Amino acid sequence: MATALTARSVSKLKPRQQPYYVADDLIPGLAVRVAIDGSKSWSIRYRMGKRMRRLTLGGDELTLADARERARNARKKVTGGDDPAEVKQQRRKADTVETFAETFLEQHAKKRKRWKAVKSRLDNDILPRWRHKLMRDVTRADVRELIDAIAARPAPISANRVRALLSKMFNVAIQRDVVDANPVVGTARPGIEQRRDRVLTPDEIRQFWKASNALPLEMRAAWQLRLLTAQRATEVHDMTWNEVDLTTGWWTIPAARSKNGMTHRVPLSLTALKLLKDLKAAADERRTQAAERRNRRGDQLKAEEPDYVLEGARAKKAQAAAANTFGIDDFHGHDLRRTAASLMTSSGTPRLVVSKVLNHSEPGVTAVYDRHSYDDEKKIALDSWARALAAVLKGKTGSNVLAFAGRG
Repeated sequence: MATALTARSVSKLKPRQQPYYVADDLIPGLAVRVAIDGSKSWSIRYRMGKRMRRLTLGGDELTLADARERARNARKKVTGGDDPAEVKQQRRKADTVETFAETFLEQHAKKRKRWKAVKSRLDNDILPRWRHKLMRDVTRADVRELIDAIAARPAPISANRVRALLSKMFNVAIQRDVVDANPVVGTARPGIEQRRDRVLTPDEIRQFWKASNALPLEMRAAWQLRLLTAQRATEVHDMTWNEVDLTTGWWTIPAARSKNGMTHRVPLSLTALKLLKDLKAAADERRTQAAERRNRRGDQLKAEEPDYVLEGARAKKAQAAAANTFGIDDFHGHDLRRTAASLMTSSGTPRLVVSKVLNHSEPGVTAVYDRHSYDDEKKIALDSWARALAAVLKGKTGSNVLAFAGRG
Protein backbone atom coordinates (compact mmCIF):
# COMPACT_ATOMS: atom_id res chain seq x y z
CA MET A 1 0.00 0.00 0.00
CA ALA A 2 1.11 3.59 -0.61
CA THR A 3 0.89 6.26 2.04
CA ALA A 4 2.33 9.68 2.84
CA LEU A 5 5.31 8.53 4.87
CA THR A 6 6.74 10.76 7.58
CA ALA A 7 9.63 10.18 9.95
CA ARG A 8 7.09 9.76 12.75
CA SER A 9 4.91 7.27 10.85
CA VAL A 10 7.97 5.20 9.89
CA SER A 11 9.14 5.05 13.49
CA LYS A 12 5.70 3.76 14.57
CA LEU A 13 5.60 0.84 12.10
CA LYS A 14 5.32 -2.38 14.12
CA PRO A 15 6.40 -5.94 13.17
CA ARG A 16 3.83 -8.53 12.12
CA GLN A 17 3.89 -12.30 11.75
CA GLN A 18 5.33 -11.83 8.24
CA PRO A 19 7.60 -9.13 6.75
CA TYR A 20 5.69 -6.41 4.91
CA TYR A 21 6.33 -3.33 2.77
CA VAL A 22 4.89 0.17 3.08
CA ALA A 23 5.28 2.21 -0.11
CA ASP A 24 6.02 5.92 -0.22
CA ASP A 25 3.62 7.98 -2.33
CA LEU A 26 6.20 10.73 -2.89
CA ILE A 27 8.93 8.72 -4.68
CA PRO A 28 7.57 6.06 -7.08
CA GLY A 29 8.81 2.59 -6.16
CA LEU A 30 10.28 3.57 -2.78
CA ALA A 31 9.17 1.41 0.16
CA VAL A 32 10.19 0.55 3.70
CA ARG A 33 10.26 -3.13 4.65
CA VAL A 34 9.44 -4.11 8.23
CA ALA A 35 10.96 -7.45 9.23
CA ILE A 36 9.57 -9.89 11.78
CA ASP A 37 12.10 -8.67 14.36
CA GLY A 38 11.04 -5.04 13.80
CA SER A 39 14.13 -3.97 11.86
CA LYS A 40 13.51 -1.80 8.80
CA SER A 41 15.15 -1.53 5.40
CA TRP A 42 14.57 0.68 2.40
CA SER A 43 14.34 -0.35 -1.26
CA ILE A 44 13.10 0.90 -4.60
CA ARG A 45 11.39 -1.06 -7.38
CA TYR A 46 11.88 -0.03 -10.99
CA ARG A 47 11.46 -1.46 -14.48
CA MET A 48 14.53 -2.34 -16.53
CA GLY A 49 13.37 -3.37 -19.97
CA LYS A 50 10.74 -6.04 -19.39
CA ARG A 51 11.99 -6.91 -15.91
CA MET A 52 10.99 -5.47 -12.57
CA ARG A 53 14.02 -4.95 -10.32
CA ARG A 54 14.39 -4.12 -6.62
CA LEU A 55 17.39 -2.24 -5.25
CA THR A 56 18.03 -2.23 -1.50
CA LEU A 57 19.01 1.27 -0.40
CA GLY A 58 19.90 0.68 3.25
CA GLY A 59 18.72 -0.34 6.68
CA ASP A 60 17.71 1.27 9.96
CA GLU A 61 20.58 3.75 9.72
CA LEU A 62 18.78 5.59 6.88
CA THR A 63 16.34 8.37 7.66
CA LEU A 64 13.30 8.90 5.45
CA ALA A 65 15.04 11.88 3.85
CA ASP A 66 18.16 9.81 3.15
CA ALA A 67 16.10 7.00 1.62
CA ARG A 68 14.27 9.43 -0.65
CA GLU A 69 17.54 11.00 -1.77
CA ARG A 70 19.02 7.59 -2.61
CA ALA A 71 15.83 6.62 -4.41
CA ARG A 72 15.99 9.77 -6.55
CA ASN A 73 19.62 9.04 -7.44
CA ALA A 74 18.72 5.45 -8.38
CA ARG A 75 15.88 6.59 -10.64
CA LYS A 76 18.21 9.03 -12.41
CA LYS A 77 20.57 6.13 -13.18
CA VAL A 78 17.67 4.05 -14.53
CA THR A 79 16.57 6.96 -16.72
CA GLY A 80 20.13 7.12 -18.06
CA GLY A 81 20.02 3.44 -19.02
CA ASP A 82 21.95 2.01 -16.08
CA ASP A 83 20.75 -0.83 -13.89
CA PRO A 84 21.83 0.13 -10.34
CA ALA A 85 20.87 -3.28 -8.89
CA GLU A 86 23.09 -5.08 -11.41
CA VAL A 87 25.97 -2.64 -10.82
CA LYS A 88 25.63 -3.19 -7.08
CA GLN A 89 25.61 -6.98 -7.52
CA GLN A 90 28.76 -6.95 -9.65
CA ARG A 91 30.51 -4.63 -7.24
CA ARG A 92 29.71 -6.88 -4.32
CA LYS A 93 31.23 -9.87 -6.08
CA ALA A 94 34.53 -7.99 -6.26
CA ASP A 95 34.51 -6.34 -2.83
CA THR A 96 36.43 -8.53 -0.44
CA VAL A 97 37.34 -7.06 2.93
CA GLU A 98 40.90 -6.62 1.67
CA THR A 99 39.97 -4.71 -1.49
CA PHE A 100 37.50 -2.50 0.34
CA ALA A 101 40.03 -1.88 3.13
CA GLU A 102 42.42 -0.50 0.51
CA THR A 103 39.71 1.83 -0.79
CA PHE A 104 38.75 2.87 2.74
CA LEU A 105 42.36 3.59 3.63
CA GLU A 106 43.13 5.65 0.53
CA GLN A 107 39.90 7.59 0.16
CA HIS A 108 38.79 7.95 3.78
CA ALA A 109 41.38 7.17 6.47
CA LYS A 110 44.33 8.99 4.89
CA LYS A 111 42.43 12.26 5.04
CA ARG A 112 42.90 12.09 8.81
CA LYS A 113 46.06 12.57 10.81
CA ARG A 114 46.09 9.21 12.57
CA TRP A 115 45.59 7.06 9.50
CA LYS A 116 48.69 4.96 10.29
CA ALA A 117 46.95 3.61 13.39
CA VAL A 118 44.01 2.63 11.15
CA LYS A 119 46.38 0.83 8.77
CA SER A 120 48.01 -0.99 11.69
CA ARG A 121 44.65 -2.27 12.96
CA LEU A 122 43.65 -3.38 9.48
CA ASP A 123 46.95 -5.19 8.88
CA ASN A 124 47.28 -6.78 12.31
CA ASP A 125 43.74 -7.41 13.54
CA ILE A 126 41.23 -7.48 10.68
CA LEU A 127 42.83 -8.64 7.43
CA PRO A 128 44.57 -11.76 8.81
CA ARG A 129 41.11 -13.18 9.61
CA TRP A 130 38.91 -11.65 6.91
CA ARG A 131 41.26 -10.90 3.99
CA HIS A 132 39.34 -12.97 1.39
CA LYS A 133 35.88 -12.67 2.94
CA LEU A 134 33.30 -10.70 0.97
CA MET A 135 32.14 -7.53 2.68
CA ARG A 136 28.50 -8.56 2.18
CA ASP A 137 29.17 -11.89 3.90
CA VAL A 138 30.45 -10.43 7.19
CA THR A 139 27.87 -11.10 9.88
CA ARG A 140 27.27 -9.81 13.37
CA ALA A 141 28.54 -13.16 14.67
CA ASP A 142 31.79 -12.66 12.71
CA VAL A 143 32.26 -9.24 14.28
CA ARG A 144 31.54 -10.54 17.76
CA GLU A 145 33.99 -13.44 17.31
CA LEU A 146 36.78 -11.11 16.09
CA ILE A 147 36.26 -8.54 18.87
CA ASP A 148 36.09 -11.24 21.55
CA ALA A 149 39.35 -12.78 20.30
CA ILE A 150 41.16 -9.43 20.56
CA ALA A 151 39.70 -8.74 24.00
CA ALA A 152 40.90 -12.17 25.18
CA ARG A 153 44.62 -11.43 24.48
CA PRO A 154 43.87 -9.58 26.83
CA ALA A 155 43.47 -6.27 24.99
CA PRO A 156 39.92 -4.97 25.65
CA ILE A 157 40.73 -1.37 24.76
CA SER A 158 42.30 -2.45 21.45
CA ALA A 159 39.15 -4.47 20.85
CA ASN A 160 37.12 -1.28 21.36
CA ARG A 161 39.26 0.54 18.80
CA VAL A 162 38.93 -2.26 16.22
CA ARG A 163 35.17 -2.36 16.76
CA ALA A 164 34.96 1.42 16.18
CA LEU A 165 37.08 1.12 13.02
CA LEU A 166 34.86 -1.68 11.65
CA SER A 167 31.76 0.40 12.32
CA LYS A 168 33.21 3.34 10.38
CA MET A 169 34.32 1.08 7.55
CA PHE A 170 30.91 -0.54 7.15
CA ASN A 171 29.15 2.84 7.32
CA VAL A 172 31.31 3.97 4.41
CA ALA A 173 30.51 0.68 2.65
CA ILE A 174 26.78 1.41 3.06
CA GLN A 175 27.26 4.85 1.51
CA ARG A 176 29.03 3.23 -1.45
CA ASP A 177 26.31 0.57 -1.90
CA VAL A 178 28.74 -2.24 -1.05
CA VAL A 179 26.59 -3.56 1.83
CA ASP A 180 23.06 -2.88 3.01
CA ALA A 181 23.61 -2.88 6.76
CA ASN A 182 26.36 -2.47 9.36
CA PRO A 183 27.04 -5.81 11.14
CA VAL A 184 28.74 -3.98 14.02
CA VAL A 185 25.41 -2.52 15.15
CA GLY A 186 24.16 -4.46 18.14
CA THR A 187 27.57 -5.73 19.28
CA ALA A 188 28.95 -4.71 22.67
CA ARG A 189 32.14 -2.83 23.49
CA PRO A 190 34.26 -5.33 25.45
CA GLY A 191 36.46 -2.82 27.27
CA ILE A 192 35.39 -0.40 29.97
CA GLU A 193 37.58 2.65 29.41
CA GLN A 194 38.65 4.73 32.36
CA ARG A 195 40.53 7.97 32.21
CA ARG A 196 44.14 7.33 33.18
CA ASP A 197 45.66 9.66 35.81
CA ARG A 198 49.05 8.00 36.37
CA VAL A 199 51.86 10.43 37.29
CA LEU A 200 55.39 9.13 37.80
CA THR A 201 56.91 9.47 41.28
CA PRO A 202 60.38 11.02 41.76
CA ASP A 203 61.92 7.55 42.07
CA GLU A 204 60.23 6.45 38.85
CA ILE A 205 61.39 9.59 37.05
CA ARG A 206 64.97 8.87 38.10
CA GLN A 207 64.61 5.24 37.07
CA PHE A 208 63.20 6.28 33.67
CA TRP A 209 66.02 8.77 33.07
CA LYS A 210 68.76 6.35 34.09
CA ALA A 211 67.39 3.54 31.93
CA SER A 212 66.80 5.79 28.92
CA ASN A 213 70.37 7.13 29.19
CA ALA A 214 71.55 3.58 28.41
CA LEU A 215 69.70 3.57 25.06
CA PRO A 216 71.20 4.60 21.70
CA LEU A 217 71.17 8.37 21.20
CA GLU A 218 68.08 8.61 18.94
CA MET A 219 65.97 6.30 21.11
CA ARG A 220 67.11 8.05 24.28
CA ALA A 221 66.18 11.43 22.81
CA ALA A 222 62.81 10.11 21.59
CA TRP A 223 61.80 9.24 25.14
CA GLN A 224 63.48 12.08 27.05
CA LEU A 225 62.14 14.79 24.72
CA ARG A 226 58.62 13.59 25.46
CA LEU A 227 59.18 14.30 29.16
CA LEU A 228 61.08 17.56 28.61
CA THR A 229 58.66 19.12 26.11
CA ALA A 230 55.37 17.52 27.30
CA GLN A 231 54.35 17.00 23.67
CA ARG A 232 52.50 14.06 22.15
CA ALA A 233 54.36 10.94 21.03
CA THR A 234 53.54 11.29 17.34
CA GLU A 235 54.54 14.96 17.34
CA VAL A 236 57.92 14.14 18.87
CA HIS A 237 58.60 11.05 16.75
CA ASP A 238 57.71 12.81 13.48
CA MET A 239 59.75 15.93 14.22
CA THR A 240 61.80 17.11 11.22
CA TRP A 241 64.88 19.31 11.19
CA ASN A 242 63.14 22.12 9.30
CA GLU A 243 60.77 22.48 12.29
CA VAL A 244 63.63 23.06 14.73
CA ASP A 245 65.64 26.28 15.18
CA LEU A 246 68.67 25.40 17.27
CA THR A 247 69.80 29.03 17.31
CA THR A 248 66.68 30.58 18.82
CA GLY A 249 65.65 27.43 20.70
CA TRP A 250 62.16 26.92 19.24
CA TRP A 251 60.41 23.92 17.72
CA THR A 252 57.42 24.76 15.53
CA ILE A 253 54.91 21.94 15.01
CA PRO A 254 52.99 22.71 11.79
CA ALA A 255 49.18 22.70 11.77
CA ALA A 256 49.19 19.61 9.52
CA ARG A 257 50.86 17.58 12.29
CA SER A 258 49.23 18.96 15.44
CA LYS A 259 46.21 17.19 16.87
CA ASN A 260 44.03 20.31 16.98
CA GLY A 261 45.08 21.48 13.51
CA MET A 262 46.81 24.62 14.81
CA THR A 263 50.48 25.56 14.47
CA HIS A 264 52.19 25.13 17.83
CA ARG A 265 55.47 26.74 18.96
CA VAL A 266 57.37 24.79 21.62
CA PRO A 267 60.22 26.49 23.50
CA LEU A 268 63.24 24.21 23.98
CA SER A 269 64.94 24.17 27.36
CA LEU A 270 68.73 23.94 27.56
CA THR A 271 68.46 20.21 28.29
CA ALA A 272 66.25 19.64 25.25
CA LEU A 273 68.54 21.78 23.08
CA LYS A 274 71.57 19.75 24.18
CA LEU A 275 69.86 16.55 23.08
CA LEU A 276 68.89 18.04 19.72
CA LYS A 277 72.37 19.43 19.06
CA ASP A 278 73.87 16.00 19.76
CA LEU A 279 71.36 14.50 17.35
CA LYS A 280 72.19 17.12 14.69
CA ALA A 281 75.90 16.42 14.95
CA ALA A 282 75.29 12.69 14.58
CA ALA A 283 72.91 13.23 11.64
CA ASP A 284 75.41 15.50 9.87
CA GLU A 285 78.13 12.87 10.32
CA ARG A 286 75.89 10.15 8.86
CA ARG A 287 74.95 12.40 5.95
CA THR A 288 78.61 13.10 5.19
CA GLN A 289 79.47 9.40 5.27
CA ALA A 290 76.51 8.54 3.04
CA ALA A 291 77.59 11.19 0.50
CA GLU A 292 81.11 9.77 0.45
CA ARG A 293 79.78 6.24 -0.18
CA ARG A 294 77.55 7.54 -2.99
CA ASN A 295 80.46 9.31 -4.62
CA ARG A 296 82.63 6.20 -4.45
CA ARG A 297 79.90 4.08 -6.08
CA GLY A 298 78.72 6.78 -8.47
CA ASP A 299 75.12 6.43 -7.22
CA GLN A 300 72.41 8.95 -8.05
CA LEU A 301 71.09 11.14 -5.24
CA LYS A 302 67.76 9.74 -4.04
CA ALA A 303 64.59 11.82 -4.09
CA GLU A 304 64.46 14.02 -1.02
CA GLU A 305 62.42 12.54 1.85
CA PRO A 306 61.33 14.04 5.20
CA ASP A 307 64.46 14.73 7.23
CA TYR A 308 63.31 13.18 10.50
CA VAL A 309 65.19 14.14 13.66
CA LEU A 310 64.58 10.69 15.19
CA GLU A 311 64.79 8.58 12.03
CA GLY A 312 66.30 5.58 13.82
CA ALA A 313 63.77 5.55 16.67
CA ARG A 314 60.39 5.87 14.96
CA ALA A 315 59.49 2.17 14.74
CA LYS A 316 56.82 1.27 17.30
CA LYS A 317 58.29 -2.17 18.03
CA ALA A 318 61.66 -0.59 18.84
CA GLN A 319 59.97 1.98 21.08
CA ALA A 320 58.08 -0.76 22.92
CA ALA A 321 61.29 -2.75 23.39
CA ALA A 322 62.98 0.34 24.83
CA ALA A 323 60.06 0.97 27.21
CA ASN A 324 60.44 -2.58 28.54
CA THR A 325 63.94 -1.69 29.75
CA PHE A 326 62.66 1.04 32.06
CA GLY A 327 61.42 -1.45 34.66
CA ILE A 328 58.50 0.78 35.72
CA ASP A 329 55.26 -0.97 36.65
CA ASP A 330 52.11 0.06 34.77
CA PHE A 331 54.06 2.45 32.52
CA HIS A 332 52.52 4.01 29.41
CA GLY A 333 54.40 6.50 27.24
CA HIS A 334 51.64 9.10 27.66
CA ASP A 335 52.41 9.10 31.41
CA LEU A 336 55.42 11.30 30.58
CA ARG A 337 53.27 14.09 29.13
CA ARG A 338 50.84 13.84 32.06
CA THR A 339 53.70 13.87 34.57
CA ALA A 340 55.24 16.99 33.05
CA ALA A 341 51.86 18.77 32.95
CA SER A 342 50.94 17.78 36.50
CA LEU A 343 54.25 18.84 37.98
CA MET A 344 54.22 22.16 36.11
CA THR A 345 50.78 22.90 37.54
CA SER A 346 51.75 21.83 41.05
CA SER A 347 54.79 24.12 41.04
CA GLY A 348 52.66 27.19 40.37
CA THR A 349 52.38 27.40 36.58
CA PRO A 350 48.83 28.58 35.75
CA ARG A 351 46.62 25.93 34.24
CA LEU A 352 45.96 28.10 31.19
CA VAL A 353 49.69 28.30 30.45
CA VAL A 354 50.08 24.53 30.90
CA SER A 355 47.17 24.10 28.48
CA LYS A 356 49.02 26.32 25.99
CA VAL A 357 52.17 24.20 26.42
CA LEU A 358 50.12 21.05 25.74
CA ASN A 359 48.39 22.73 22.77
CA HIS A 360 44.93 21.76 23.97
CA SER A 361 41.96 23.01 21.98
CA GLU A 362 39.90 25.72 23.64
CA PRO A 363 36.10 25.88 23.29
CA GLY A 364 34.16 29.07 22.76
CA VAL A 365 34.33 32.25 20.73
CA THR A 366 36.98 33.77 23.01
CA ALA A 367 39.53 31.20 21.87
CA VAL A 368 38.99 32.15 18.23
CA TYR A 369 39.85 35.79 18.90
CA ASP A 370 42.65 35.09 21.40
CA ARG A 371 45.69 35.67 19.17
CA HIS A 372 48.16 35.88 22.09
CA SER A 373 50.61 33.03 21.44
CA TYR A 374 51.77 32.82 25.08
CA ASP A 375 55.34 32.29 23.86
CA ASP A 376 56.91 34.02 26.86
CA GLU A 377 54.74 32.17 29.36
CA LYS A 378 55.37 28.82 27.65
CA LYS A 379 59.13 29.41 27.70
CA ILE A 380 59.10 30.26 31.42
CA ALA A 381 57.00 27.16 32.13
CA LEU A 382 59.20 24.70 30.22
CA ASP A 383 62.46 26.23 31.47
CA SER A 384 61.14 25.95 35.03
CA TRP A 385 60.07 22.36 34.37
CA ALA A 386 63.55 21.48 33.08
CA ARG A 387 65.11 22.90 36.25
CA ALA A 388 62.61 21.01 38.43
CA LEU A 389 63.36 17.82 36.51
CA ALA A 390 67.07 18.35 37.07
CA ALA A 391 66.36 18.72 40.78
CA VAL A 392 64.41 15.46 40.78
CA LEU A 393 67.25 13.67 39.01
CA LYS A 394 69.72 14.96 41.62
CA GLY A 395 67.50 13.66 44.41
CA LYS A 396 66.54 17.06 45.82
CA THR A 397 63.23 17.16 47.66
CA GLY A 398 62.64 20.74 48.82
CA SER A 399 60.45 22.25 46.07
CA ASN A 400 56.69 22.33 45.58
CA VAL A 401 57.19 20.15 42.52
CA LEU A 402 58.88 17.47 44.56
CA ALA A 403 56.31 17.71 47.31
CA PHE A 404 53.57 17.12 44.74
CA ALA A 405 55.48 14.32 43.01
CA GLY A 406 56.06 12.61 46.31
CA ARG A 407 52.31 12.18 46.70
CA GLY A 408 52.05 10.42 43.27
